[in-house]
Amino acid sequence: MATIDECRTALEKLAENMATAEGNVREAAALDRSVSCHIKDLDVTFVGRLENGRIVVRDTVQGPPPERAQIRLAMTGDDLVALVGGDLNFAKAWGSGRVRLEAGLFDLFRLRKLL
Repeated sequence: MATIDECRTALEKLAENMATAEGNVREAAALDRSVSCHIKDLDVTFVGRLENGRIVVRDTVQGPPPERAQIRLAMTGDDLVALVGGDLNFAKAWGSGRVRLEAGLFDLFRLRKLL
């Protein structure tokens, strides 16, 4: 099972990847939205913002997110580490229910470019 520190490192790597992305990925990430990532097996939520094409984690809270973010992710810590490491395909994980992504319709259309 991935630790909180491993999950935080994975989110930092994801943020770095998004910040240096080009083309469709950069365009899809160019939103300004609140973001939460609930790590189900650790019952911890990373809370932050997607801004300037980068995820900025501002807080880590025990349990589910205290407020409803505009973009919400939920998965296990191992799945987060595998996604960021390239060992798990996001579209397949989302389609099978291993990863949950919730957002408004407009945001989902933009975010699909990341797939």
